[in-house]
Amino acid sequence: MMNSLELPKRPEDTRVVVAMSGGVDSSVTAALLKAEGYDVVGVTLQLYDHGAAVHRKGACCAGQDIYDARAVAERIGIPHYVLDYESRFKEAVIDRFAESYIAGETPVPCIACNMSIKFHDLLHTARDLNADIMATGHYVSSRQLSSGRRGLFRAREDDKDQSYFLFGTTSDQLDILRFPLGDKSKAETRELARQFELSVADKHDSQDICFVPTGSYADIIARLKPGAAEPGEIVDINGQVLGKHNGIIHFTVGQRRGLGIASGAPLYVVRLDAESRRVIVGAREALRTQSITLRDVNWIGDGDIDDVLGHGRLEVHVKVRSSRPPQAAWLRRGAGGYEVDLVDGEHGVSPGQACVFYDAADGQARVLGGGFIRGAVAAGERPRVAEEARASVA
Repeated sequence: MMNSLELPKRPEDTRVVVAMSGGVDSSVTAALLKAEGYDVVGVTLQLYDHGAAVHRKGACCAGQDIYDARAVAERIGIPHYVLDYESRFKEAVIDRFAESYIAGETPVPCIACNMSIKFHDLLHTARDLNADIMATGHYVSSRQLSSGRRGLFRAREDDKDQSYFLFGTTSDQLDILRFPLGDKSKAETRELARQFELSVADKHDSQDICFVPTGSYADIIARLKPGAAEPGEIVDINGQVLGKHNGIIHFTVGQRRGLGIASGAPLYVVRLDAESRRVIVGAREALRTQSITLRDVNWIGDGDIDDVLGHGRLEVHVKVRSSRPPQAAWLRRGAGGYEVDLVDGEHGVSPGQACVFYDAADGQARVLGGGFIRGAVAAGERPRVAEEARASVA
């Protein structure tokens, strides 16, 4: 007989390591599993020098979080360990974040943290603790498939779904990961926290990048990489110089405010050219992207991605930013790797962001994988792509 974690063992014989960030979600995850009788061990990662962020609301992994996680562990009666991962986090996440920004990209460090730290290094720690399962408080779902493996699915509550940040999870990792909150709403989670009498029941959700306590990415990058903020030109899409800037690290694709130039019509950052230190601006329509090239693609759909694609293309739905809904697209193999054609186009697609694949647009769709955006082709540069994609859908 299977337990609630879909293992053929009694809960008391099943060891579960819970990644406890100190927030309400991971705290409720630990409390739920403990209440069901599982052998729960809490682990909190100290990821960076948290002194400057101890009292800052909305900052994940701040120093206070470690104390909150410890207090919850004591309240529910489980062992709790704090592991120092500062040097590893700096190397795998912070330094790469800075390098990506300097290269003119818009990175997503939470994805890098999940791939390199939480679902890689921490899983090794879970194994060292003889755990059967590792559980987190992410709002995603994991389900058994007919193949015997597990699939990753969107959360029940769209507004809280975190599948975009977990596309890099591998099939092997999914087999031993569980997400108990995937079918719950945030309101239900907070109510459970009150029922368990957890001190974090009304704690604010984390909203910012944990290692940017001031909220300024440019300040962090300038400190990590002195000299990175080199001045350059702001030009229009035809190359005409419109002004000067003090470093491309101060800009992101799609940005409108703070350009420092006068114009009779709204201008947006269309592209960042790190090599020439140029910020290219244009009208909103110049931001519209039709085709995306990807790097570091991770596939967690059925079979092998190349076998699935064959010599054709696969109808999918994709998210190119965490805050945007999935939209219709085609995934195919291109000359330089994997490419995505967006049926209706998208505005403000930026290199460094993730493009995540789903098997449906609505509901708890299955995550098929994803990759990082290497480049984007403007709608006008490949006019036939949209027509071909729409014709195929029809």
